[in-house]
Amino acid sequence: MDWKVLRPYNIEKLKGIPTPFYLYDMGLLSETVSEVVRLSSHYGIEVHYAVKANANPRILQHIASKGLGADCVSGNEVLCALGNGFLPSRTAFAGVGKTDKEIETALVNGIFALNCESIPEIAVVDEIAGKLGRKADVLVRINPDIDAHTHKYITTGLEENKFGVSKHDFEALAELLGRCTNVNFKGLHFHIGSQIMDVEEVFSLECRRAMEIVRYFEDKGLKITDIDLGGGLGVDYAEPDTAPVPDFEGWFRTIAKGMEIAGNPGRYRIHVEPGRSIVAQCGSLVTKVLYVKPGQNKTFLITDAGMNDLIRPALYGARHKIVNMTACSDHEDDTAVYDVVGPVCESSDVWAEGLGLPFSKRGDLLAILSAGAYGQVMSSRYNLRDLAPAVYMDWNGEEVELTTEA
Repeated sequence: MDWKVLRPYNIEKLKGIPTPFYLYDMGLLSETVSEVVRLSSHYGIEVHYAVKANANPRILQHIASKGLGADCVSGNEVLCALGNGFLPSRTAFAGVGKTDKEIETALVNGIFALNCESIPEIAVVDEIAGKLGRKADVLVRINPDIDAHTHKYITTGLEENKFGVSKHDFEALAELLGRCTNVNFKGLHFHIGSQIMDVEEVFSLECRRAMEIVRYFEDKGLKITDIDLGGGLGVDYAEPDTAPVPDFEGWFRTIAKGMEIAGNPGRYRIHVEPGRSIVAQCGSLVTKVLYVKPGQNKTFLITDAGMNDLIRPALYGARHKIVNMTACSDHEDDTAVYDVVGPVCESSDVWAEGLGLPFSKRGDLLAILSAGAYGQVMSSRYNLRDLAPAVYMDWNGEEVELTTEA
């Protein structure tokens, strides 16, 4: 979302909306989804949007309307996806701790597959499916022991992570799948982490490892039709305007080439599960400067948005680019250095330290960019603060049309 293209009268429209709020550029979302759909068709790779990244209904409805599937990690996400237009036949359900109720929800709604993450879970799914008189379509999530070169909190494919079945359990897994009478084993599921920027190196390795494991289970007599390689494509948080649509071409091409080199003869359906890369850049958290507080060695900009609205900086130490939207039209030539902080009673409620911005004053609007993923969906009412609503921006020539969520 390039704020420099906004005309002053559009900034004035934004000033009239109570802050903080999430602002979604629906034009950029549409452009991003269209690119994913084009590449999915070109490379023959099926795409399931990771609902956990952003479950805003209007965003879900747009993605579903373009024919993408859904990747869910809770029973409520399954119901939310189906309720917003995703087809059951293209909806998958993963997660390390599925409850009996969630498993029943998935089975009753006839989704594409349960991505089972452990041997005990498969046994439970087999039992519940039997009680319901159904066959459970299942992919088994494998822990491939791959370093995704990302933050330790969002890597999921190392052997000591809680996710998936590790190699020391492969023999027991094959034996169990051979005994289950209510499980229709379809294939294997992998996901090695999030915000991966070393695309060619990491995903090529994932493809090779995936095919090695596929061959192991096929040698055990198990038939595999589907291979899910998960998500993880990263986005540029430092300079989001340089690549507002991430490099899906490089990601899809790497997977297609990697699977071919690894020995995939084309008889498997290949699936991926992007989330962040689809929605991160279309969303910004808009906040107002409440106070400019001078200190002895630094100056604080205190905003009305805090870690309860966007927890990534406090949780991961993540940093988002911040722009002063008001300064784009009022006073962009004068600059100063600020620590930008939120109002929450926690020392970790910090947006940026030592940040150079145009001279800022009380009442200015700041935009915290690349907040469309793991932003609104992870917000809370900590300190009993109000939840930030969504505002949708649609371009109409030089002017924008703004719609606030109901």
